[in-house]
Amino acid sequence: MSTPLVHAQGIVKRYGPTVALADGRLTVRPGESHALVGRNGAGKSTLVGILTGVQAPDAGTVRFDGEPAPPLADRDAWRRRVACVYQKPTVVPELTVAENLFINRQPLTRRFISWRRLRAEAGELLATWDVPVDPDTRTADLTVEDRQMVEIARALSLGARFIVLDEPTARLDNREIERLFGRMRALQDSGVTFLFISHHLQEVYEVCQTVTVLRDARWITTAPVAELPRDALVEAMAGESVAEHARTRGSVPATSPVVLDVRGLTSAAYQDVDLTVRRGEVVGLAGTSGSGKAELAETLAGLRTPTAGSARLDGGPLPFGDVRAALDAGVACVPRDRHEQGLVPGMTVGDNATLSVLDRLGRFGFVGGERRRGFATALIDRLDIHTEGPGQPVSDLSGGNAQKVVMARALASDPRLLVLINPTAGVDVKSKQSLLARMDSAREDGTAVLVVSDELDDLRRCDRVLVLFHGRIAAEHPAGWRDHELIASIEGVDHGHSIAPGDDPRPPGRPGGDPGD
Repeated sequence: MSTPLVHAQGIVKRYGPTVALADGRLTVRPGESHALVGRNGAGKSTLVGILTGVQAPDAGTVRFDGEPAPPLADRDAWRRRVACVYQKPTVVPELTVAENLFINRQPLTRRFISWRRLRAEAGELLATWDVPVDPDTRTADLTVEDRQMVEIARALSLGARFIVLDEPTARLDNREIERLFGRMRALQDSGVTFLFISHHLQEVYEVCQTVTVLRDARWITTAPVAELPRDALVEAMAGESVAEHARTRGSVPATSPVVLDVRGLTSAAYQDVDLTVRRGEVVGLAGTSGSGKAELAETLAGLRTPTAGSARLDGGPLPFGDVRAALDAGVACVPRDRHEQGLVPGMTVGDNATLSVLDRLGRFGFVGGERRRGFATALIDRLDIHTEGPGQPVSDLSGGNAQKVVMARALASDPRLLVLINPTAGVDVKSKQSLLARMDSAREDGTAVLVVSDELDDLRRCDRVLVLFHGRIAAEHPAGWRDHELIASIEGVDHGHSIAPGDDPRPPGRPGGDPGD
């Protein structure tokens, strides 16, 4: 066996009385993609912080290629060994790609930055690692996928050959994920090693060779991915058997009243959309990132204004482009990005959970503190949010619990229409089940639910799934669809033929075609 590229043994890390890691272990071989999985709070982030030199362990050892890890103060030595690409970008958005690649190490001529050399060296670096990006492009204008590749190229230019990818697919669609995985494989062939952190277990099986599981701040197992069945992996993460099965329940009666009625809705992202959602019905919207599904949902939640068409909620007009008016009309939304749109990080759990119902908690613009705390505590219990209480800063929570706070705020207003956009993105197995259970509860309470998701497990909970392709509804799948059927519709494939962007993808009289063809 070759010397491990990274070897961590007996890692312990405490923060006061809290034990963040009691027994962290990791052995990564050169040239592999190694998955690190575990529920939120299992110790993954703490271990990554130690592996990247952000913090020192209280006990244990870290070695790179057989040599002890450098001192924390020697940042250049750490950068030559390891880099982490996080969910949140570490690039400076207003700088160009070239400026970000060589920040703090720009080529100089007579003590002045040589912009010509900077652009030339950036172009050579991007070409070397096959990153098709213009060095003069403002980094804020890049796609998430390209921004990640720029960060990887920057790390490789510093000499690092061990790259930590922290939830790299959380904001990518299926095609972008496939391209990312293709680039990872190509980089592996060039001698780059990856530590891959993801809550999406199917990705672990697709792109990784080895997996390490942490649970309750301890190492549980390391095994070849090919030898570890999915059920066994889930059980190792959860500490108990987690059954994954489809719901069995009756379909929504045709006599159930229509809550949402959309006719001819059109914008730059979607065209001529008709759809209905009945009381107690869950309707899914699927498609690639450019399909218009998220923009359509955001329109119905008051975040956007269409150019044509109408929508009615319980018979009355649904306001567009006004979140407050949409909320007053009975719409609640879990937005697509909890960091940017879902939470106010400087506020407490209780403040965030009750933002949508402050008018119910006081009069004349004054909010009663005790009443708000009581209301927030009830929401915390209802959503099973693991927190010290409503007064804890929301920024202290794990990803799964932070997402539960966003869901709690949406449910707090007792909406008639609940719009969920990527509701389980970046959360662990247990939190995902809890969030989906809340969606089921809303349905059972008679709420109409519209779900936008790239996760098949989320869409399996739906009574119907509508597929958008190039901004139009291309297919409709009732509950019980097969994965390959839905994926074929999402990718624009119908009965073995690709759907061209200008074609009408809906066969006459059959919205989704006959699955038996």
